[in-house]
Amino acid sequence: MPFIKSNGINLYYEEQGKGDPLLLIMGITAPGSVWEKHLEYWKQYFRCIIVDNRGVGRSDKPSGPYTSSMMADDCAGLLQQLGLEKVRVAGVSMGSIIAQQLAYRHPNLVKSMVLMCPWARCDNTAKDIFRHMVDIKARLKPDEFSRYIQLLIFSKASFDNEVSYQGMLEDRENANKDTNPQPLIGLEGQAAACIEHHTLKQLNEIKQPALVIGGEADKFTPLWMTKEVAELLPNSELHTYPESGHAFHWENIEDFNPRVKQWLLTH
Repeated sequence: MPFIKSNGINLYYEEQGKGDPLLLIMGITAPGSVWEKHLEYWKQYFRCIIVDNRGVGRSDKPSGPYTSSMMADDCAGLLQQLGLEKVRVAGVSMGSIIAQQLAYRHPNLVKSMVLMCPWARCDNTAKDIFRHMVDIKARLKPDEFSRYIQLLIFSKASFDNEVSYQGMLEDRENANKDTNPQPLIGLEGQAAACIEHHTLKQLNEIKQPALVIGGEADKFTPLWMTKEVAELLPNSELHTYPESGHAFHWENIEDFNPRVKQWLLTH
């Protein structure tokens, strides 16, 4: 079980595959293992490095608040101790704001990046969603909290698809069996990082190529957030998935995995 000391905390990571390094940064509430189905595909082409962000999984869960720059420095410490530079990075949701800060604060470490459902700032609606997430985490059973997250991230099409919906039901039940659930203190810290992230003035200084992807039916971080990031980055490409939610990378996995692989191979 590989741990490193980075930015004052113990950070858990795993590596799979061979080739050029690809750092995968997960979103709020989720450990790095949630990359499983994407990792299974991408590890055929890259040396994939998954990390448990501070506040979740096997990494330390100090009291917050956290910031996106702090969490980027966590990842920077990991890459530096692995002796890596010019790494490809993919970040989803909270992972995308960490990736922005990593590219801005440590430009020598990032070759290119895929930003999935990103934002450069939160409006009042987004801030209250993150606050509400913390509020109900303290009150709901694990399966009930899992259902709430699913309602945020999946589109109506996923709920209407019986195979997809059965998978959601299984995930809710698995939440009750999780032996290492995220504690409230970890979610509080991560939510603070999401709420306070603000890179409107920094994004135009990030010169690395970026593929920015969003779901057109995302009700968690709406499409205007994704488009704003793409417009501010000077070297970006935008791709959106119709009728898809925050979890468009699951809802369109057969297109998403090879699309990202091909873009990364050429950037």
